Amino acid sequence: MTTTSLTPTAPPASPPRRQPRPRRDWRGWAFVAPFLVVFALMIVAPVVYALYLSLFRQQLIGGNAFVGLDNYIALLQDGKFWESFGRVALFLVVQVPIMLALSLVAALALDSARLHGAGFFRIALFLPYAVPGVVAALIWGFIYGDQFGLTASVNHLLGTQLAPLAGQWILGSIGNIVTWEFLGYNMLIFYAALRVIPGELYEAAEIDGAGAFRTVFSIKLPAVRGAIVIATIFSIIGSFQLFNEPNLLKQLAPNAISSYFTPNMYAYNLSFAGQQFNYAATVAIVMGVITAVIAYVVQLRGSRKEVR
Repeated sequence: MTTTSLTPTAPPASPPRRQPRPRRDWRGWAFVAPFLVVFALMIVAPVVYALYLSLFRQQLIGGNAFVGLDNYIALLQDGKFWESFGRVALFLVVQVPIMLALSLVAALALDSARLHGAGFFRIALFLPYAVPGVVAALIWGFIYGDQFGLTASVNHLLGTQLAPLAGQWILGSIGNIVTWEFLGYNMLIFYAALRVIPGELYEAAEIDGAGAFRTVFSIKLPAVRGAIVIATIFSIIGSFQLFNEPNLLKQLAPNAISSYFTPNMYAYNLSFAGQQFNYAATVAIVMGVITAVIAYVVQLRGSRKEVR
């Protein structure tokens, strides 16, 4: 009698259970949705519309006609535009370094702990930034007036013939107003960067016998390099957006300030005085691209130096 051994057979492998797909969490998008809506309506939509306008031209016969890049080609040959651009470029090259240097010196002085009444000076330097740009231009316009203002009183008292709003001085006078307005703003950026420097670095410098100037050049200036790049970018954008000061001072110096003194004034007068909306949009688009490219180059070079 033979017996057969029954060996248990393994049950068939069950297919792996599919993990349920995690549900997408939309709470992050819901959180940023208000910003995205405002950004799309207030930033993206105007830029797109300006780009659309720049591709058309209002004609006497045919109305608003599509002209492609003709407006941009005409702008490249526009002497008024390049004159205004050269003026703000000169303003940028001269005024911005002076303003940033003064702001940096003020921030270093406040951070040195050797300045008595540092809180008062900090508020006093920042206070002009709280003054609206229109009010600041009016204040300085009264100071510069050689017929009725402070300059006129000085000329009458001393027998001089000072004329800050004359042709050769007008750009420097505007630069003085802008410096007065934004020196405290940039000073606060530098001062905030100086306040976050670790105290251990100062202790190590003191142990090594580093003096005040050595500490400034070896510790403080490298630490605020990022803040300097940011302030430079803001100043570049502000220089190319120069409008309030020359536009208000134009009433006091009509012979020195033309309708195309700056690119923004040129675009404004083309649009609201000349009804050339398409060409004004072209000026705005070109200036926006130039400003973005220059700001990007400054940021890129600043980042490379910071990495090194």
